[in-house]
Amino acid sequence: MSRQSGKLARDIGFYGFAFIVLNGMIGAGIFALPSRIAANAGSLSPWLFLVVGALFIMLVLSFAELASYFRGTGGQVLYVNYAFGRVAGFSTGWLLYLSKIMAFAANVNVMATYLALLVPWVGSGIGKIALLAVFCGGLTVANVLGVKDGVRTMGVLTVFKLAPLVLLIVLGAKYIKGDVIIPADFPVIEHFGATILLIVYAFLGFESSLVTAGETARPRRNIPRALIFTIVATAVFYFLITLVYIAVLPQGGIDKSTLVDLGRTLAGPVGAMLITLAAVFSVASNLSVSVITTPRLTLAMAEHDSLPSWFGRIHEKFATPHNSIIFYGVIVFVFAATGSFAVLAIAASLSRLLTYLACVAALPIIRKKSSAEMAEHAFRLPFGYTIPLIGALICIWMIAQAELRSWLMLGALLAVGLVLFAVARKSISPGDQTPAGDDS
Repeated sequence: MSRQSGKLARDIGFYGFAFIVLNGMIGAGIFALPSRIAANAGSLSPWLFLVVGALFIMLVLSFAELASYFRGTGGQVLYVNYAFGRVAGFSTGWLLYLSKIMAFAANVNVMATYLALLVPWVGSGIGKIALLAVFCGGLTVANVLGVKDGVRTMGVLTVFKLAPLVLLIVLGAKYIKGDVIIPADFPVIEHFGATILLIVYAFLGFESSLVTAGETARPRRNIPRALIFTIVATAVFYFLITLVYIAVLPQGGIDKSTLVDLGRTLAGPVGAMLITLAAVFSVASNLSVSVITTPRLTLAMAEHDSLPSWFGRIHEKFATPHNSIIFYGVIVFVFAATGSFAVLAIAASLSRLLTYLACVAALPIIRKKSSAEMAEHAFRLPFGYTIPLIGALICIWMIAQAELRSWLMLGALLAVGLVLFAVARKSISPGDQTPAGDDS
């Protein structure tokens, strides 16, 4: 049983959950990937997004089944804790939490850089600090006041992010000819491994949504459907925007801000301005997802007695984990303002992949351990363990690309987390401890 007071409200429906998944995947990457993939794969680049998306959905399907067994909040922490025990569950949550903090801090600085093209004052110094404080503080307050307000904020940002990109697709459609869709010559893909890794990056982040399962209406039905729908939608969206890019700019753009250059070609200075604004809103909406989902990690760890109970308190009026949200808002502001997060970026990326692999490995165990009630309404994958195996192989291949220094940094971060875990466990009396894996 959880020791925390209050109960989370199930205010996130199918479309709210789908918005969370979509924004977890489509962030700053959409403004950089088309040109880089086109440079390596040429006219095959749009199709590679569809192919990798189809492969990646094997991993997503494994997460869809995992989510369907549980009604509690926590995502990966909950799954790994249930399958492998408390230490493994905490390690997964700790590494994921660090990864989210670093990603948020990096992305909010990217947003400041883009915004500085319009308002130079916010590009450095006190202006940048003020922007970071207002942005981090605003999202924190919106999510403390209620998850509905957080989802509404995210929805508005999503519209502003996608509308200019959809406009690019519409304006560029007339340039798409038959030889662009189906190339006459089969191009040689340069740096195949790096190219595939770049495309896989487009689909990372879907798991962010799973930590809100405890606040999602009809989770065993809505979560699998929303995950599959948004993965397919993301693959198609990247396919279309990349197709327009190679049709309009077959030789590539004149600068690194690829879609800004594409917007300038299709609609002049107005088009460039719209894409610049879209980049700002894209990062902002992506970060709004982080503020909704990441504090639920510390909430889950507190519910499993792996962090102090302070992180698990639910606001009596707003039914949100206010302490976890406020803590996250403060810490990401500190990292973003100081820039000290940069040295952790590579290790944080590796930690994300390890959490994926741990969750896929947990699926067979959860299938066997699940109660009749858990299994009755679960989303069961066909073909036995074939789909989870493919997902695991995808993770292993990506992890194998990491260098030794990344593993050393990851080991140091994990050691720090385990020390904090041990300190937290010492402060809990034996009769007050929560058995692992009881939040199904």
